[in-house]
Amino acid sequence: MLQTLKKATEEVLREISEEKKIRKTGEVFLLFSLGSQFDHLIKQKLDALGIFCLVADPAAVTADDVKKVAPAGIILSGGPASAYEMPPFDGKIFDLEIPVLGICLGFQMWAYHIGVPVVPSDKREFGTHKFTLTGKTALFDKVPEISEVLESHGDRIEPDKKLIIIGNTENAPAAAAQHKNLYGVQFHPEVTETEYGGKILENFCFQICGAKDRFPAEEIARKKIADLQEKIGNKKVLLALSGGSDSSVVAYLLKCATEARVPLADRHNNKKPASGQPAPDNKKNSGAAQGEPLPPQILGVYIKGIDRPDDEANVIKYFDNQPWLKVKVVDATGEFLEALKSKISMRDKRLAMRGIYKEVLEREAEDFGADFIAQGTLYTDVSESGGGYDSGAKKAQIKIHHNVNLGFSLPEIEPLIDCVKDTGRNIGRFLGVPEVLLVRHPFPGPGLIVRIEGEVTAEKLAIARNIDGIYIEELRNWALYETLWQAGAVVTNSVTTCTKGDDAAEGYVIALWAVWSVNGFTARSAELSYEFLKHVSRRITNEIREVGAITYRISDKPPTTIEWG
Repeated sequence: MLQTLKKATEEVLREISEEKKIRKTGEVFLLFSLGSQFDHLIKQKLDALGIFCLVADPAAVTADDVKKVAPAGIILSGGPASAYEMPPFDGKIFDLEIPVLGICLGFQMWAYHIGVPVVPSDKREFGTHKFTLTGKTALFDKVPEISEVLESHGDRIEPDKKLIIIGNTENAPAAAAQHKNLYGVQFHPEVTETEYGGKILENFCFQICGAKDRFPAEEIARKKIADLQEKIGNKKVLLALSGGSDSSVVAYLLKCATEARVPLADRHNNKKPASGQPAPDNKKNSGAAQGEPLPPQILGVYIKGIDRPDDEANVIKYFDNQPWLKVKVVDATGEFLEALKSKISMRDKRLAMRGIYKEVLEREAEDFGADFIAQGTLYTDVSESGGGYDSGAKKAQIKIHHNVNLGFSLPEIEPLIDCVKDTGRNIGRFLGVPEVLLVRHPFPGPGLIVRIEGEVTAEKLAIARNIDGIYIEELRNWALYETLWQAGAVVTNSVTTCTKGDDAAEGYVIALWAVWSVNGFTARSAELSYEFLKHVSRRITNEIREVGAITYRISDKPPTTIEWG
């Protein structure tokens, strides 16, 4: 799938057309990511609205490219630069008469482009402020006259006759304004601190830009449920359940399809559940001939060994003790370690992991008597693995996915195979999947093995798991987790001399990292505070005796990849 628009070549336009088909839409929006730490939240908000939003590279995309893509609307994010320093961007895009929403720096850029003064402010605004509406516009439809917004800017836009002022804050007389097709806000509608930010983004897409298409999550969910009911019937399904968003959505689809089973005594009377309906109250349909509940048709297998410390806890919390699903935790640590012996390259380690993943699922499927194996495989997984387009043309293999082309002995069920990450999430939202499962940080399929340099040993695996637990816990404690696209810790091969107590010792050097990103294709190293990093470093070195030193990676992507390997 196309991750970031750089040039509107014929191949790129074909890819956009293909994704429109997958998303059931004829519309696309462009998000020019200017480097704000909140960029990924804009994408998340638009995804939740059912909007197809494509990230665009401001340094590469020209007005001619935009004309070829023909977006319904354009959004420019905030960023650390100043408008009068002019970040790389083709200003002719503002003149295309396509609706534009500029956020913070994005607003300053179009204001500067049309000749409105943008100056350093004597009174900068950071944090939450009261925003007062002073004009009427569809952008603020159903937004009250006074509301809380989050601002983070040191420059201000001066009132000017070219602007229609829509609202202000204490130190920003033009906190929201319009000029023809250009709309701007000096605050961040994408963050939760802005009370009506989601409504403002929705108004821009559907009222200002006139978008008609939302991803039809309900319609598609019902169709998938009906298809699953037809395919599964009363047969058994083993589900590879990781607790991430994709497998959680598949779990709920299977729930809706199988909870609608009629009691055993009624099956002989050819009674069938209504096709494609989300599951009714389980108590009404769970009684067997003697009034006993039917055993679950679904076995959710959680494979333990190379997982994060909170993954298993999430699976137990949200899926165990459910009448429609039996959860089984399989500790495959020993099997993974045996397969990973002497494996140094990341490709070899990924292949070794795939083999064990398949073996465990095959074995558990046989013990359960499963008729199908279900996975949360996405269209993007297949695409990155070299899958073809509609035309059959092959793509390059970007990486080896653990869940693609495994050749199971049983038929596979992959309900999200025609979905991308955010459309799958929207199906999950309709089905009632807990939001916490849908918006967790991405985590690689091969697990912690990509966060361990060199050969994976039991000691390194335990260290990696314990460090991840401390790091993520502290990111949540300091309210940083949701501001990041992803964060992790790597056990490097480097060893340093250290002192623990009165003795000299040696310990591993650990590399912490965290990134801001919109889609993972490009990323900036997150500028976490020294105070936070010092606190985490103390905890890790105090609590994990094998660790000798902590470093923090400051490289961006490119050239660095997000994951270590």
